[in-house]
Amino acid sequence: MNTALTATYALTVLLLIATPGPVVALIINTAAASGSRKAMFTAIGTNWASLVLIGAAAWIILTSAAIDKAWLSTMSLLGCLFIGYIAVSTLKDALQAPAPEAANEAAKPGRGGLLQGFMVGISNPKDIIFFIAFFPQFIQITESFGKSMVVLSLLWVLIDFAVLSLYIFAIGKIASQRSNRLISLASGIALLLIAAGGLLYNLKELAA
Repeated sequence: MNTALTATYALTVLLLIATPGPVVALIINTAAASGSRKAMFTAIGTNWASLVLIGAAAWIILTSAAIDKAWLSTMSLLGCLFIGYIAVSTLKDALQAPAPEAANEAAKPGRGGLLQGFMVGISNPKDIIFFIAFFPQFIQITESFGKSMVVLSLLWVLIDFAVLSLYIFAIGKIASQRSNRLISLASGIALLLIAAGGLLYNLKELAA
């Protein structure tokens, strides 16, 4: 096994997942609004999406399919639109949330869960670009393609769950009914900024 390449991959994945993005914003919002249990299910959903993208990257490598730049930008553009939709919904719910006293009487179930986690993960422009464009660069960590795919996938799953679990644990420690609304507003704004930035970048790439 190529230890240096494996360590580089692990560090790259750690930085990619830990850096605030749509998945982290969704996890934080879900942990604050619906609790740690639902946030963990959301993390599982985003992880499944990552495995689907890894499968797509493996297919591209095996078939030596060329990546069309316009197609990649279009996929990222659609992902940004979906993330923007999630952002608007999150902000709407946060702004319409009842006062803390009223929330004690009738708390909303909140967003998140397996399906939404999967949808945000599969439409995350950052992950799409990484798995389709950069993931193949690490496929030579072993001499066997199959073994390399297993190692890379397991490393992703372990690092992904570790990082997202830390976010969930941290929110569980600091969240209160008074802070939940602020956390939801902040994550909604973060999602909206990510979506807007991604839209501008991909529109520019398509126009080039």
